[in-house]
Amino acid sequence: MIGISLKMAGQKMPLTLADNVAAQDFASLLPLTLTLKDYAGIEKVSDLPRRLDTGGVPSGYKPSAGDITYYAPWGNLALFYRDFRHAPGLVLLGKVNADLRLLDREEPFDVTLELTD
Repeated sequence: MIGISLKMAGQKMPLTLADNVAAQDFASLLPLTLTLKDYAGIEKVSDLPRRLDTGGVPSGYKPSAGDITYYAPWGNLALFYRDFRHAPGLVLLGKVNADLRLLDREEPFDVTLELTD
């Protein structure tokens, strides 16, 4: 399992990446600083610097609160803070292992994602 951390506003949230090619490709982008914006009151999203390899991963996923995902049609990262229905094109990248209340803010905010030891 690959561990990463999400740093924001002086706080750190641990994440565990899934065991798939898309998550490994995402890890190859780290460290990465992104601006997360709210989308539809259920997730925080940000564009990635390039599209991820999704070869061999399921072509859809039903996310739960705490899931970090990749939305292949748009090429963006999506971090869910509420459960959602199955969505075609959504790929699981990992899971947040912390209190999601840190994400409960309306305005966009910067985060840094990096590999942990």
